[in-house]
Amino acid sequence: MKNLTLFLLIMTAGVFGQNMRQNSLYSLFADNKAVAIGDAITIIVMESSQASNNAETTTGRTSSIGGNFSGNMDSAPLPKADGSLGTTNSFEGAGSTKTTGLVRTKISALVDTVYANGNMLITGSRKIVINGEEQIIKIKGIVRPSDILPDNSVYSYNISEAEITFEGSGMIDRSQSPGWLTKLFHWLF
Repeated sequence: MKNLTLFLLIMTAGVFGQNMRQNSLYSLFADNKAVAIGDAITIIVMESSQASNNAETTTGRTSSIGGNFSGNMDSAPLPKADGSLGTTNSFEGAGSTKTTGLVRTKISALVDTVYANGNMLITGSRKIVINGEEQIIKIKGIVRPSDILPDNSVYSYNISEAEITFEGSGMIDRSQSPGWLTKLFHWLF
């Protein structure tokens, strides 16, 4: 009976055995992170930008030229001549610019290239269409393996050479752009 049970265990292990080549990419002791071409990685886009610029200019200039002529000749008075010329120039200007932006989203990307130093070129895009409004998010950049978090995600501010593009089209986009007649007048004048 013991031999029969042992024989059945060996036979079922052969039938239901695991393919070790299939599991060789996964480690029991490390997190599953993107390391090869075609691997997926999650990008957590958290971009916040703020810029401010102020400029003030004040200039002034005043110039004056004057002349006075009077005199006598043999007890006869000469006519008096008086002249004056003055200019005043003043300029005052001020300008201010302020820009603020905030973007938060998650997008999945694929590894396109793995460089010799282990850094990876990633690209990804996402297209969302709601009620005829289309929004496309594209991302591209270089990720270091050390910046990849244990859950196989990376923050967008850790991506070097990052290109993050948000594009939209639809009724709202068309209503925000000027009409063709307005564009013609802006082009002419």
